[in-house]
Amino acid sequence: MKTQALLEAKKLTKTYQISEIPTHALRGVDLKIFKGEFTALAGPSGSGKSTLLHLLSGLDKPTSGEVWLEQNRIDQLTTNELANLRLGQFGFVFQAYNLIPVLNALENAAFVLELQGVGVKEREAKAMEALEILGIADLAKRRPNQLSGGQQQRVAVARALASDPKIILADEPTANLDSKTGRALIEHMKQLNEEKGVTFLFSSHDPRLLEHVNRTVFLEDGQIKDKKLVASS
Repeated sequence: MKTQALLEAKKLTKTYQISEIPTHALRGVDLKIFKGEFTALAGPSGSGKSTLLHLLSGLDKPTSGEVWLEQNRIDQLTTNELANLRLGQFGFVFQAYNLIPVLNALENAAFVLELQGVGVKEREAKAMEALEILGIADLAKRRPNQLSGGQQQRVAVARALASDPKIILADEPTANLDSKTGRALIEHMKQLNEEKGVTFLFSSHDPRLLEHVNRTVFLEDGQIKDKKLVASS
């Protein structure tokens, strides 16, 4: 019996109309992501990496094709249904961190849990545990403007982790980080994958990240050109 994919794209296409000229961002993509994977979408700028990530998470809807989260087809859900799905099932890490300036690190890490209606004590405990895992518990009371870029990105990972999502999606998570900070973040995420079984799917062209993933899916002109399995680093 075959293992069921955690997240799956079937014949996924996305076409944008720009000045009445169709731009084909994705062209019939098939992809399966399984529980416990540490996978990257790679390719040049404009290859469709971020578009695919957005479609898989319900942040955008495909022109055609299907997106499945386990046994549930999600591309046909309403806007409100998708918002609730993302809140409960997905964790997100963005290139720009997207932390709330007036909240401290602990409050930012607990923010998704607050939206889920989790009580104050429970959400703060879960958020603090996530900060501890990421090695920044001592920064819990600092606001984003008091944190370095790497520290902010680790808060963003803690926020994604705290709600115990089925999968964490990260869009170019190391793009704004220097080499040392980026490598440290990658090592933290890899540790979460290996020790906690957290499933990660990245979009990235950062070789520091790509050398640590278990599988790299290469995109070019909106199509998958290669799926490369690599040994864990």
